[in-house]
Amino acid sequence: MKTIIATTALAIAMMATPALAQDADAASDAGGFKLGAIVGVDSATIDDGITSGSEEGVIYGITAGYDAVLGGVVIGAEAELAGSSTDVVEDGLFVAGDTAAISAGRDIYAGVRLGATVGKGILYIKGGYTNAAITVDYDDGAGSAFRATDNMDGFRLGAGAEFPIGKSLAIRAEYRFSDYGEYRVNGAGTGVDVRRQQGVITLLAKF
Repeated sequence: MKTIIATTALAIAMMATPALAQDADAASDAGGFKLGAIVGVDSATIDDGITSGSEEGVIYGITAGYDAVLGGVVIGAEAELAGSSTDVVEDGLFVAGDTAAISAGRDIYAGVRLGATVGKGILYIKGGYTNAAITVDYDDGAGSAFRATDNMDGFRLGAGAEFPIGKSLAIRAEYRFSDYGEYRVNGAGTGVDVRRQQGVITLLAKF
């Protein structure tokens, strides 16, 4: 996922350049309640330890949170609800001739941010809990097929930058990695791990 990381880093660098020239005394404007819309690239990977497959799609959703600015340190909490168009298809996952398709659905996130002010903006890292609805379609190639949908618990780590657009808006560029561990069907392990990498842009309203 070099493309996602490189694109996110470039977006952060482009936003950071003008913000560095701003008065640091205005950093308190970076805090407060924020509500935003998210769009970006979502890449999901399934891996059974021998073979793996990954596909990219579009992530979209909403986020809300609050940031407190203490000196030059930013401490925040946030929640996110997102959907995705990503489908991963892997042939020969368990036996020759089989096909497994995993579709990423609803994703809920809750976590914290820790950062530093840069002018009126914020450079930050983040981490928290994520829960994704994952649908699996499996065909063994010998006449047997099934579909199962399950909620997977995992963790998310990320980093990004946020800078203001006027007084009431802000824009955020962010990279994040989510690990959901092993996919299970009716409590039984499948040996297949699910991970995601995302690069997103968020337009925020500040209150």
